[in-house]
Amino acid sequence: MRTILIIAALIATSSSFGQTESSRWQERARRVTIIRDPYGVPHIYGKTDADCVFGLMYAQCEDDFPRVEDNYLTSLGRRAEAYGEGSVYEDLLMRLTVDSAEAVSDYAKAPAWLKALLDAYADGVNYYLLKHPDVRPRAIFKFQPWYPLMYTDGSISALQTGGLTERDLRNFYESKPIVSRLGNTGEEKLIGSNGFAIAPSKSASGKALFYINPHVTFYFRPEVHMQSGEGLHVYGAVTWGQFFVYQGFNEFCGFMHTSSQADAADLYAETVVKGADGRLMYAYNGKLKPMSEKQVVIKYSDKGVMRSKAFTAYATHHGPVLGMQDGKWLTLKTMNRSLNGLMQSWLRTKTRSLAEYTRNQGYRANLSNNTVYADRDGNIAYWHGNYMPRRDSSYNWDLPVDGSTGKTEWKGMHEVKELVQVINPRNGWIQNTNNTPFSVSGPESPNPKKYPRYMAPDFENFRGLNAVRVLSAKERFSMDDLVAAGYDPHLTAFDTSLPALFAAHEKIRTEEPALYEATREQIGILKAWDRNASANSIAANLAIHWAEKMNRLFAEEDPELLTDLTRSYGPVLRDTDPTKLVGALKEASEMIAANSGTWRTPWGDVNRMQRIVNGLEPRHDDAAPSLPLGRASSQWGMLPSLNSRYFGTKKRYAYGGNSFVCVVEFGDRIRARSVLAGGNSGDPRSPHFFDQATMYAEGKFKDVLFYREDVMKHVQRSYHPGEEKSGH
Repeated sequence: MRTILIIAALIATSSSFGQTESSRWQERARRVTIIRDPYGVPHIYGKTDADCVFGLMYAQCEDDFPRVEDNYLTSLGRRAEAYGEGSVYEDLLMRLTVDSAEAVSDYAKAPAWLKALLDAYADGVNYYLLKHPDVRPRAIFKFQPWYPLMYTDGSISALQTGGLTERDLRNFYESKPIVSRLGNTGEEKLIGSNGFAIAPSKSASGKALFYINPHVTFYFRPEVHMQSGEGLHVYGAVTWGQFFVYQGFNEFCGFMHTSSQADAADLYAETVVKGADGRLMYAYNGKLKPMSEKQVVIKYSDKGVMRSKAFTAYATHHGPVLGMQDGKWLTLKTMNRSLNGLMQSWLRTKTRSLAEYTRNQGYRANLSNNTVYADRDGNIAYWHGNYMPRRDSSYNWDLPVDGSTGKTEWKGMHEVKELVQVINPRNGWIQNTNNTPFSVSGPESPNPKKYPRYMAPDFENFRGLNAVRVLSAKERFSMDDLVAAGYDPHLTAFDTSLPALFAAHEKIRTEEPALYEATREQIGILKAWDRNASANSIAANLAIHWAEKMNRLFAEEDPELLTDLTRSYGPVLRDTDPTKLVGALKEASEMIAANSGTWRTPWGDVNRMQRIVNGLEPRHDDAAPSLPLGRASSQWGMLPSLNSRYFGTKKRYAYGGNSFVCVVEFGDRIRARSVLAGGNSGDPRSPHFFDQATMYAEGKFKDVLFYREDVMKHVQRSYHPGEEKSGH
């Protein structure tokens, strides 16, 4: 059966493309040049913007078609077709919150310039599939031009669900209540990104500096460069499958996005009853209104056979029903995709000034983005969020609001000038680490009293404290200085937590003498530690494993304890039973010893980087080669975040954090340097599969080749799409 399905899939792929399409694609391919530099970065040149999009999508597929397809399986709600029944509710959640029919409609009415880009996107991917019949898609055998309209943001998780998940949706269909939407699980998370902007007054060269540092799962974004005869000239990181640079720069300005907690989605608690005719109704302004109903069919693979599940989905005028809590049905109101969102994402890559970029922000269609900005005129700026509904501030919008009254309806949208923002602060620097915008420029930050809470519910974080410290400490920054600031190794969280541990150790001296003695040497090492992470630090290894154990303990006892870490962490630890604090250190020591032979093991001996192909999921092997890493998770305040964990192994392996890191100096001529986690290719046969790993581990950057004359001095390969060797 499986063989038959594979043959059928191959037939479907080859028969999906006609001779007319093939001829058209070949003609466009001749107008596109892809130049690969020594690190495999694709520099794509075309006469038109659409030519560049065609070439970019072709190059992305060369480097990692499985990730291109996987992102669209997600955005289309079709993961179960590839991965089985376990993805059904994930697909259902996507189908309920992102409407493909609206995306098709938006494609039909898109302006001619955007439709040309959308067509070029589909043509680029499909031409790759035509030229590579050995590549077997999991489920998408022909890409359609409206697909990018399902995924108009560029962030790692643009979908807004008000905090609900596919688990909550499953609970609704199985009539189970939501247990909790809030709190900290205690596990390491990929907590956003860092963006810094330095004004000329704070720059050693008198030119604006810019630091781009997204934190995502490894290999989620490649590094690309596009230049057309229609004014496009942009370099940066692009999310697999999207045709616009998400975080990067052009000749005039740079844009770095950090994930925002600005409230762009709300949950409504609906009172649902059965009407006299048995139909479901919901209460609104003293009346009953009929629930909307529609059938949603989710296909899923089951041992080579395609099956399906049908659901009756419900909605009110607020939006789809995604869960149930305290007897109320929860509906979601937001905007998860839009034509304007994609236009905004593309057009910002061509902006040339602060005024143009501000006008681009006026689309107000990016849901999950904060923006750090700098330009060659010397301007620096920050906007917190973009899509911002206007609401009645007397309600707590962190929680579901009453859906039965019109008082909780949105009151239009906030203008860009009303958003939390700072432009050209007098102290000459801006930082955001997914933290509160009210520390974005130290004492020059916006005043929180001037804004409703829903605009910026974000807490401070330990990275934010660190960023303010390093940017305040220096009078002038060079590019090297900014890299050093971005790679500062200090773990701010331990400035708060370790004093509580030391005090607890003293408290148990007489009551728990055995525990005291068993941890005395470890405490001595931690007291002598400068609280900087490094590969050779025994103290960092002890501290991180101890803190992870404590966080898991807090998550089990009360998940909300660690919500506002910079304020609550110290008090929570000081109020914790000292035996638990010290006991966790003993357990951490024993675990390290069991895995490594001794607890006196440096962090880099345990914390490793390794890339082994296992589909899209990481696979790790202690017996295979790996590199030591001296960095740690952002939850401990480390700016160059590095998330790692055990994969059933004795060593722990990095899976996310710093991905594309870039420092830019604006002026008459762009200067930039960058490094990418691992490499630009997902093909293990490629020399660019892991060629930047050592640089990444050591924090060493390569020169960015932005101008064509520089690219031509470093040509590894130059070709038109369709001419390259498959797999490299």
